Amino acid sequence: MKNLYLLLTILPTLLSAQERPGIFFREEFKETPAEIPVTQNHIASPDLLITLHGPGADVIKKSHHDKPADDPFYIWSGLCEGNWAVSLKHRSQNVDLSRAAKIRWRSKQSGYRQLRLILKLSDGTWLVSDQYDGDSKDWRVYEFNISDIRWMTLNIETILEMKPIENPDLSNVVELGWTDLMRGGGSDASSRLDWIEVDGFSVAR
Repeated sequence: MKNLYLLLTILPTLLSAQERPGIFFREEFKETPAEIPVTQNHIASPDLLITLHGPGADVIKKSHHDKPADDPFYIWSGLCEGNWAVSLKHRSQNVDLSRAAKIRWRSKQSGYRQLRLILKLSDGTWLVSDQYDGDSKDWRVYEFNISDIRWMTLNIETILEMKPIENPDLSNVVELGWTDLMRGGGSDASSRLDWIEVDGFSVAR
């Protein structure tokens, strides 16, 4: 009876742990010289496709500097003359972000820039998160708990937030990415993203 009691006590915890998703993808971008714009050639993972969106898309930069020595190979918005966004899509799988999903990235923003998540749902709807990673004087890792986020619809052509959407179905997400909903303003007013990692369940497409 004692062993049965222990099993019944720990079983919910074991089941909960099994339901937590693993890494769906991680993208760190290739360590290549700076170039405008960022393209598929800069994507390290063979499973991912990149798309640039918005009026500022043509000058989203794959950036890097020789100094400081630890400067990463990152995506930079400083030259964008209009709103912009970047999204990544797995070649063969969608992702379920409805169950204990998380997204992490390493970034650095300046000049009131607030880097937000964007998602494309299976019905074609684009969303942008209310939560954001704000300005910082140095690189830092930020984690989003997807279940804590409230969403607004996003016009993917203009990269403008539209209206709130209650309880969107995140069980079949086609693409995901990031934007700060602003044009670039050089080094003093821009967003930078070094890498991104997504925890979610794979969904057959």
